[in-house]
Amino acid sequence: MGWEFFSLETLQELARQYGYGAVFFGIALENAGIPIPGETITLLGGFLAGSGDLSYGGVLIAAIAGAVLGDSCGYWVGRWGGWPLLTRAAQLFNIPQEKLDQARHKFSQNGAAAVFFGRFVTLLRIFAGPMAGIVRMPYGKFLLYNIGGASVWAAITVSLAYFLGRVVTIEQIIAWTTQFSWFALAAVVGMVGIYFVFHFLQKRFDQTIESTIGDRPQ
Repeated sequence: MGWEFFSLETLQELARQYGYGAVFFGIALENAGIPIPGETITLLGGFLAGSGDLSYGGVLIAAIAGAVLGDSCGYWVGRWGGWPLLTRAAQLFNIPQEKLDQARHKFSQNGAAAVFFGRFVTLLRIFAGPMAGIVRMPYGKFLLYNIGGASVWAAITVSLAYFLGRVVTIEQIIAWTTQFSWFALAAVVGMVGIYFVFHFLQKRFDQTIESTIGDRPQ
């Protein structure tokens, strides 16, 4: 989601010229509630890291920091300004009211999950911070889920462009990210689930081994 004058060529030039700063401010502004193509700029940063123009770690840190800062700004804007301010901002950027209502409905169902996983959905990525402030989610809780979601999102987004950029064009990567954002979200949920299942089974296995050793006659 972004303004029409943000062509891919313009974004590429910004990313090349300003590097980590472009990644940081691009995603920070988008997450603060300003509909500019921050995710695309982050992908471009990962792509440039893959070609050696930027470092992978630098792009990753810039993306995480920008996402957390932008969401935090959006949170306090929502908390202080409330729903009327968010509605006026949406009108300013020609965002339909029904889109805003949809985001509010999804957020009201499960705010914590919306903060963490909403980063993978353009609409929720823009409005998650302000919505959390509007419903007065405790800032500590918001920050915890925000940092977690930002870290997972940045790792996937930057890595995708970093590795795939060596074999396909950046245009293809951006198209795939747009088309398959929900699949990426499902993959994240699956990986997290697998991790916890593996951790649980490993813990049970270790307890069984310790119990077996403890029951052996001395």
